[in-house]
Amino acid sequence: MTKTKSSDTTKKLQWWQLSLIGVGCIIGTGFFLGSSLAIRYAGPAVIFAFILAAIGTYIVFQALAKLTAEHPEKGSFRSYAKKAFGRWAGFSNGWVYWSSELLIMGSQLTALAIFSQYWFPNLPLWLLSTIFGVLGIGVICTGVAGFERVENIFAVIKTAAIFMFIIIGILALTGLLTENRPEQTTIQFAYNQLFPEGITGVWTALLFAFYAFGGIEVMGIMANELKDPKDASKSGRIMLLLLGIIYVVSLGLALCLISWEQFNPDESPFITALSPFNLSFAPHVFNGALIIAGFSTMVASLYAITSILATLSEDGDAPAYFAAKSKRDVPIHALFLTIAGLGASILVALLLPEKVFEYMTTAAGLMLLYNWLFILFSYKKLMKLTTVEHVIRGAGILLIVAAVSGTFFDSTSRIGFFISLIFLGIISTITFMMRKKWRNQQ
Repeated sequence: MTKTKSSDTTKKLQWWQLSLIGVGCIIGTGFFLGSSLAIRYAGPAVIFAFILAAIGTYIVFQALAKLTAEHPEKGSFRSYAKKAFGRWAGFSNGWVYWSSELLIMGSQLTALAIFSQYWFPNLPLWLLSTIFGVLGIGVICTGVAGFERVENIFAVIKTAAIFMFIIIGILALTGLLTENRPEQTTIQFAYNQLFPEGITGVWTALLFAFYAFGGIEVMGIMANELKDPKDASKSGRIMLLLLGIIYVVSLGLALCLISWEQFNPDESPFITALSPFNLSFAPHVFNGALIIAGFSTMVASLYAITSILATLSEDGDAPAYFAAKSKRDVPIHALFLTIAGLGASILVALLLPEKVFEYMTTAAGLMLLYNWLFILFSYKKLMKLTTVEHVIRGAGILLIVAAVSGTFFDSTSRIGFFISLIFLGIISTITFMMRKKWRNQQ
């Protein structure tokens, strides 16, 4: 009885707080930098890719939120996979997610180091990556309360940066930024201008659009901290509506300011769009926003990766050693493995500094989508769905399959796809071996 009471009193999150945490976990370099990759593939039609990704993300989160309301469990999507399909599903889902977050940490650390060299050009990438890694571990060591406060603050800052760009963009389009004003461009609505790379361009860009919404899984994990788990659906609905609107509006404005061919995949589209106006503060403001965004999503990945490893350990799907927690309820031994993963990420950044962000972004995005597919499979297995819900779920599966298959159209994305398959192959092999062990233990 005492344990239940204690457990209830620790659930202090209101729905709006989870929405803020969601914004903090989601808005990162996937949007601030990865959207440039999406523009390169799709041109102005990138707007459609982001709308489709927002719809797909909403479908997945609503399924996760309904599962959370009906079956509030600590392991979130991993526990639902286990309940729906057996221990092998929970085991493999947990390790696929752990691996994807490890890749995300690597891409974020690399991006953070590159952004920081704008101000500190003489500092090596490995040193800057190490500094951000240590700071991220410091945040995680403060426990759930510290993580929540940091993500809330970063969510406000990142959203404010996007709104700042929207305001500047509107001023530019209305002619109020007259000093050094470049010739403006407009989005043409003829098919060839709107879809310069055809439908395959949007298809290829869809993965990067989905990646910009990656982080809803952390909301699923954090939903267990809500006072009322049924509020998870409202929290995600409002958060995704806000994100969808500001993503589409800000990208639309960027494409109206300059021609899509001028965007550089290695630079944030917002910095590129404002550079012709010679606003001296803009590069510094948005570089700062990029660093905050990258650090925030890296911390979210650190939190997710340690939490999932701890729950895997508690369920016997990882060594019991990783279940130990500190006084602040931090899975301290799981954090040690995360630190080792950070070190490996820094090493990869040193070996492959040129293309590492795009490779890791593609592989991590794909592995997140594999988890999202399993959420939709578990949703059908564990819930009684209406005809409309079956149709919506099917639409979500089609959008995710489209994002995965879009990697076949680009050589760089294909490399990320094969990296994700290597991870899946290793995890599948280990899962097969573990199933034999579990059968022998019965």
